[in-house]
Formats: sequence, structure tokens, C-alpha cells
Amino acid sequence: MSKHKRYRSAEKTLGASPGTLTYVGEEIEHATKIKRIEYNATDYRIDESSKLSACRLPGLTTPYINWIDVDGIHEPKVVAALGNQYHLHPLLLEDVLNTEQKPKIDIYDGTASVNGNGVDQSARPVVYVTLKMLHHNRQRQEIDVEHVSLVLGPNYLISFQEERTKDIFEPVIERIKASSGKTRRNGADYLLYALMDVIVDHYFLITERIGDKMDELEEQIVEERATQQTLATLYKLKRELSFIRRTVYPVRDIINTLLREESDVIQHNTQPYLRDLADHTNQVIETLESYRELISGLMDVYYSIVSNRMNSVMKTLTIFSAIFMPLTFIVGVYGMNFKYMPELDTKYGYFVVLGIMAFVTVGMIVYFRRRGWM
Repeated sequence: MSKHKRYRSAEKTLGASPGTLTYVGEEIEHATKIKRIEYNATDYRIDESSKLSACRLPGLTTPYINWIDVDGIHEPKVVAALGNQYHLHPLLLEDVLNTEQKPKIDIYDGTASVNGNGVDQSARPVVYVTLKMLHHNRQRQEIDVEHVSLVLGPNYLISFQEERTKDIFEPVIERIKASSGKTRRNGADYLLYALMDVIVDHYFLITERIGDKMDELEEQIVEERATQQTLATLYKLKRELSFIRRTVYPVRDIINTLLREESDVIQHNTQPYLRDLADHTNQVIETLESYRELISGLMDVYYSIVSNRMNSVMKTLTIFSAIFMPLTFIVGVYGMNFKYMPELDTKYGYFVVLGIMAFVTVGMIVYFRRRGWM
């Protein structure tokens, strides 16, 4: 989430022709890992060390749903090889390699496409979805972003994710292993829904963390324990909410497109699940909007409390100044260096002046209290 990362990505792609495969993202030293999962209602096979040669485009009559889980998009050659084997459009592959690409959906109708070598190939209908997976970094107390791309074909799905220590789609793989439930009994389009559902569920975790932090800040502000660090944390949360909002809002449009557009790879029985996913996304968006309003309110309350504190200090200083002004006047009068001042020869003049000063002080304090200024 570095603010300068955007400019480095622009330099990498400056002047390149559309469809040029250039990785845009953090440098990674590990090799790309490919996991091949085949399953149906009665059986499943998982190859966790699959080679590119084994990841061939399945036939339309295959009894299995094929899922290619690619962990690492930093090697353009690997992504290009998969694109050639599955006849994917170069513009699609370009978006897979660009971690700065915003969430979007593209639907390819299966017409002829051109591979990286400039050769026309007949392509099957494909739905391409790119999303952002959000992780809470507990060490830095920040949000880490992972670029995720999903390519849905008639009986296959390819998932691309950035190389991390943990596969974000492991819960779906565990469901495939556990039983022949909904994932095993449905097609590749249901698998697309299941993977998107994992990402949206993580949005709930992020919003819950922000909600807990805001409750803590609200308690500090209401109890007048807020400091400058509290204000800095509020600004940080405000930036995070703006970023999450830009990440989540396109997901609603993506799901609506899947529900609205007619595609051969989206079956009718998957639409109820997509509508439920749309409801979850709307819930996240509504929560984000309420948090944005709450943060603005907390900042107003914080500034109001700080202003009240300042006013209280200024009122106290003003009262002290008002009390000492007449006393200063009396002291100033009798501090003049005139030779003939009758009061100077009075035996009890000093004590009389002190009494007058005490009387003025007490009288002003009583007056201020009656007026409610103290």
C-alpha cells in the first residue's frame, strides 16, 4: 500500500503494447507453486506439485471439474504458458500480472483470440474476475492487500494469487476433501462463487477489527482520555476505510454483472448463491458507510472536546486576569514616587490597602460565581 508503488508500476508498463506480459508488484524470490485439483460428486484428486505440462485444457466431456490453483504471479513465463494452454486472451493475462489492477469483471464470449505468438486460436467462453484479498497484519497493524484473479471456463477454473505463506483458498480445498457436499456436486461456476465468498468473508473480518478499534477510540474520546495519538489513529482508520471502500464497491458490480449477463459458464442453479453473496457484499458496504460517518462524528467530538478544554483554560486565565487587574491598579497607584501622598503617613495605611485588595478579590469571586462564570 505504498504511495509510491503506483508510479513504479506506471514506469514498468510505459510504452508497452497492449497485452504485453509484465509483472507489476513486489519482488518475490520463491518459485510459482501450482496445485491441480480434479473432483466430482464421487471422487477427487489433488496434485500439490503439479507441473505445467499436466495442466492441460480439459475436454468438454470430462467427468471432472478442473481447478488450477496458481500461487505466485511474479513469473510471466508461467502465466503465459497457462494462457497458451487454456487459450486465454493476452489482455486477460496482462491484468493477472498487474497487482495494481482494480477489481473488475470481463466476459469473453469464446470467439477467436490471439495468443502470445500472434496465432489465432479458438477459445471457449471465459469469465474473468479480479478481486483484492485483504489481510490484517497484526505486527504492523495494517491491511495487506493480495491481488487475486479467477478465470472461469465451461468445466474448469484457474485461480491466480500472489505468493504468500498460506493459501487463501485452503478452506475450499478442505471442503472438497471432507465430503461430497455442494462444492463437489456443483460445477465450476459454484467453485467461482465459493472462492469469491472466501474473499468477502475476509472483508467481514477486516470491518470487525476496525469496529473494535473504533469502539476503543470512542471510549477514549468520551472519557476525555484522548491524545494526539488518538487523532492520528482516527486519520489512519479513515484512510483504511476509504481504501476498503474502493476495494469492496466494485465487487457489488461484479456480482450484479454475473447475475445479469447471460453466459454459458454460469448455470441457473448458482444464481441464488450469487444473490446471497451480493447481500453479504451490500452488508459490508453498509457497515463501511456507517463507520465512515462514525469516524467523522468521532473527529468532530474530539475537536469539540479539545476546543472546550482550550475554552476552559482561557476562561480560567481570563478570570485570574480580571481579578488581578484592580489589584494591579491599586498597587500601581501607591507605587508612584510622589513625595506628598497622605496615605503614606497613615499608621495603618498598609493594612487598609491590603484589606481593600482582599475585599475587591472576594467581591469579584462572589460576583463571578453568581454569574456562573466559575
